[in-house]
Amino acid sequence: MQFKEIVGQQAVKQQLIRSAREGRVSHAQLFVGPAGNGALPLAIAYAQYLSCEQPGESDSCGVCATCKKYQKLAHPDLHFSYPFIAPKKETVALEYISQWREAILEQPYLTLEKWMDRLDAENKQPNINIAECHSIISKLSLKPFESGFKVLIMWLPEYLREVGNSLLKLIEEPSSSTLFLLVSEQPDLLLPTLRSRTQLVRTERLEEEEVAAYLLEAGLADQQGAAQAAKLCGGNLAAALELAAGETSNFGELFRDWMRICYQNDGVKMVEWTEQVGGKGSGSKSGIGRENQKNLLRYGLSVLRQSLLQQAQLPVQARGEELDFITRFAAQLNPEKIAAISGELEEAIYHIERNANPRILFLDVSLQIARYLKIGGAIVRPGRVVMT
Repeated sequence: MQFKEIVGQQAVKQQLIRSAREGRVSHAQLFVGPAGNGALPLAIAYAQYLSCEQPGESDSCGVCATCKKYQKLAHPDLHFSYPFIAPKKETVALEYISQWREAILEQPYLTLEKWMDRLDAENKQPNINIAECHSIISKLSLKPFESGFKVLIMWLPEYLREVGNSLLKLIEEPSSSTLFLLVSEQPDLLLPTLRSRTQLVRTERLEEEEVAAYLLEAGLADQQGAAQAAKLCGGNLAAALELAAGETSNFGELFRDWMRICYQNDGVKMVEWTEQVGGKGSGSKSGIGRENQKNLLRYGLSVLRQSLLQQAQLPVQARGEELDFITRFAAQLNPEKIAAISGELEEAIYHIERNANPRILFLDVSLQIARYLKIGGAIVRPGRVVMT
C-alpha cells in the first residue's frame, strides 16, 4: 500500500513522511478517524514507507523486495490484529489471516460490517481476546527478520476492552524497532490507560470533491452518480463505493415511505417499516445492514437540506419523483421542524455507529418525527436512551 493510493489526507501524509524522514517515529501511534475515511490504509502505507529499502521524498518506492511483500500484506515483519469471532478461547486473529488479506486487498476501506460478512458472523459479537494479546506479546518479543521495524497494525482496538491492559507493559517497554499502529473509529471506547500511551494521529473526514473525483477517475460512476454518492456518503468512501455500485438505489423510496408513515402517524406501518429496515429480531441479520441504515439517514439529511432550499426558493438538486416529493414535503415543514428532524437523524447515525439496536432506534425516531410533523408551536427535542 502506497500513500498515492489513498484518497485525500494530504496533511496527514506529509506529517507522517516528515516524522519518518526526521527520525521522529513514536513506537505507539493511534490513528483516529470515522469509518471509511482511510485511516487503515494510511497506517499500512506508513508502515511500508518506514520499511521501504529506498523511500522517496513523498512515498515508498513500490519496487523493492520489501514493498512487494507489503503490497501482498505478507511481509514477515508486518503483523495484523483485528476483531474476530472466537469459537474457542484459544482462537487468535492469525487463524483468519487469509480472509483478512483478501478483504484488504479487495477493499482497503474496509468496514466492520463487511468484515463480519466475510467471516459469516451473522449476529455473533466480535472481539479481540486475551489469547490474541498473548499472541501479540509473543510475536513482538522477537527481533525484526528483514526490515528495520517489526510492525503491528491493530484495527479497531476498542474491541480489546479490559484485556487490553495485558499489552500495557509491552507498549511501555517495547523491544527495539517495534512499532504499534492502532487504528480506531471510536477512540472514546478505548481503555484510557491504552490511549494515554499512544501518540495521536487524527485523520480527516473526506471532502465531497475528493470522493467524487476518486469515483470518476476509477470509472465507478458518471459525473452525476459520483456527485450523488459523494453527497450522501458523509466522507465514508466505503459507503460511496456501495452507493456508486447501486447497492442502495432504493433509498429514495424507503425514505419517502417512512416520512408518509410518520405524517399519517400509523403505528402499525411504523413497526412494519422498522422491521424492514432494522430487522425482525435478534436471531436474524439486521434489515438492510448498519452501513445502509446510516446511508439511508444521510439521504434523509440531504432531502431535508433540499427542502430548506425549496422553502427559500433557491435551486434544488433533485428531479423527477424526488423533486416532486421534496416540493410537497417542504410545504409541510418550517425551518424549526427541519432542524429538529435533522437532529434526530444525525443522532440516529451516532447511535448506529455505536451498535444501537436498530429496531428500537428507528421506531423511536419514527415516533419523534411523527410528533414534530404534527406540532404547530415550539419544538423541544427529548433525550434518547437506546439499548445496544
